[in-house]
Amino acid sequence: MSKGSNQLRIIGGEWRGRKLRFPDAPNLRPTPDRVRETIFNWLMPVIHGARCLDLFAGSGALGLEALSRGAAFTTFVDSHKKATQALQGHLDLLGANTQAEVIHMDSVKFLNNMAQAYSLVFLDPPYHLDFMEKVVPLLEGNGWLAENAMLYLEIEKRQSLPGLPMNWHKLKEKTAGEVNYFLFQRS
Repeated sequence: MSKGSNQLRIIGGEWRGRKLRFPDAPNLRPTPDRVRETIFNWLMPVIHGARCLDLFAGSGALGLEALSRGAAFTTFVDSHKKATQALQGHLDLLGANTQAEVIHMDSVKFLNNMAQAYSLVFLDPPYHLDFMEKVVPLLEGNGWLAENAMLYLEIEKRQSLPGLPMNWHKLKEKTAGEVNYFLFQRS
């Protein structure tokens, strides 16, 4: 996140340098610039043309960065109305409405609906609420993941990863400040 209050900066791709404001919301903490830079360096070989799911989207930092860097489509899901309204406004401003959809809904409820397979999923839920334990089985069991889907997971440093499916293989892991983040691939 940039130094400006409630502002994020897209750091790469077509919209590089664009600054977007997002509302105050409980538990909304955009992934910092340096972490996003690392994530998208990891994802460089697979981002172009990817179909992405930004679950717990919040500011939309991860999904917007993915679109800026060549993802074909991103679905943003968040339960906070002001956050989803701001995301829709950002997509309007960037002329990206045909490349994305914004869904105002609880993420667990969303994953209990009819599935569509995504090749890249961003999981950065609010800390301390045990959402990871709830959504991982739904992603895997309800058909939300393409065969070799990539999954980005972010957790608080003092937390441990929940039990993950045996077919999710850890490719990368890193710590930045109080955050641990991981890249997994489904096989």
